Amino acid sequence: MNYAKLAFTKAIKELQHCYGSRKSYEKMEQFSSANGLTPNEIKMISARDSFYVASIGDNGFPYIQHRGGPAGFLKVLDPKTLGFIDFSGNKQYITVGDIQNHDKVALIMVDYPKRERLKIYAMAEIVALGDRPGLKERLDLQGYKARPERIILYHIEAFDWNCPQHITPRYTALQLQEVMQSHAEYVGQLESEVASLREMLRRK
Repeated sequence: MNYAKLAFTKAIKELQHCYGSRKSYEKMEQFSSANGLTPNEIKMISARDSFYVASIGDNGFPYIQHRGGPAGFLKVLDPKTLGFIDFSGNKQYITVGDIQNHDKVALIMVDYPKRERLKIYAMAEIVALGDRPGLKERLDLQGYKARPERIILYHIEAFDWNCPQHITPRYTALQLQEVMQSHAEYVGQLESEVASLREMLRRK
């Protein structure tokens, strides 16, 4: 599970030498990562309502797809396995087609309010909905109105937390609503107090 050993190819190491960062990254390669996701990564992944996945096509080009759904739609099945139900979309099937011939993928997940970014190398696996009893039930999203087509699993090879630099904080409508609700309640309380004071002054 050493991300640096997997990510830093010969060409990348040469660039690190050239730009002066190689010594610090050599230390990173000696670090032995945890044997699977820790509670920190699991908490972050379980709260996501979207992520990005990069695959490689037969044309040699990478393809990046945005995946989204209710918060927690991507589930941690165990410390080395992620999974989700793949619902019907635009029916291009680029990522699914890529995975059939090239199962190596890369994932990026971003928590914009916290400015956190998690990178994952994984081996992707496509599973038919009825092939593994109980798996669909573990991944099911109760009440989510979409048509399931397949299950996609990600078998984690390595992961790394990325630098928060240049991540602009962004908030969902629900997050803003929660903040504004608290603000509205506070304003309502102040208005009630003001009304009470005015009534007291009126009676004097």
